[in-house]
Amino acid sequence: MDLLWSSLYQVVNLAFQVYIFLIVARVLLSWVGPDPYHPLVRFLHRATDPVLDRLHRLLPLQFGGIDLTPVALLLVLYLLKDLLLTLIAQLARG
Repeated sequence: MDLLWSSLYQVVNLAFQVYIFLIVARVLLSWVGPDPYHPLVRFLHRATDPVLDRLHRLLPLQFGGIDLTPVALLLVLYLLKDLLLTLIAQLARG
């Protein structure tokens, strides 16, 4: 049973880390204005747009032309990751 909880913990942690990396990559690419038809750019937009668009509708965080929605999403993702990993660790202990 410990192997199951450990595996679940690692999978959840990896999933959050990958998505956080995708958000950061998208933000960094937005600073250089990449070719919108490049496959990597299209993948990043398809992977992140659904969540960013929903959050942007809830919290339109723009200051001086700078969109801070990705920052808010990163904060939410880190908090949610910590919450879920703590819950999994407590369930593993009994």
